[in-house]
Parts: sequence; structure tokens; C-alpha cells
Amino acid sequence: MSQSESFKDNYLTLQTIAQKLSNNNEIDIDELIPMVDEATKAYQLCKQRIEAVEQALNSRLDNETENAIESE
Repeated sequence: MSQSESFKDNYLTLQTIAQKLSNNNEIDIDELIPMVDEATKAYQLCKQRIEAVEQALNSRLDNETENAIESE
């Protein structure tokens, strides 16, 4: 399972699993649940990271806007 908090590592995990599922006509049923679990965890970590970056950018933009208004 993906233990990394890195967006890049988790995104690569998602890509790898998607490729495995897309390229195989016959998927080993015993591998399916672990792959879905790993993909779900990687997706959640990517989503959390995107949301954190979005929040940080919005906060900085809000601060810049406030500073610009105060300067006028």
C-alpha cells in the first residue's frame, strides 16, 4: 500500500493501477480488491493535498488583495 504523503508518489500509484486495469483483458480477481484499496487511499491522499494547496493559495491571494486595498 502507498504510505507516502507525496502527491507525486500517490499520483504515480493511481496511474500504475489504471494502466494495469486498462491493459489486462483478464485481471486476477485476487489482486482486484487490494488494487482498489490502494487506489482509493492514493486518491484520498492526492485529493487532500490538492485541497491543502488550494486553501493555501486562496489564503495568500486573499492576503494580497487585502494588502492592495489597504495600500490605496
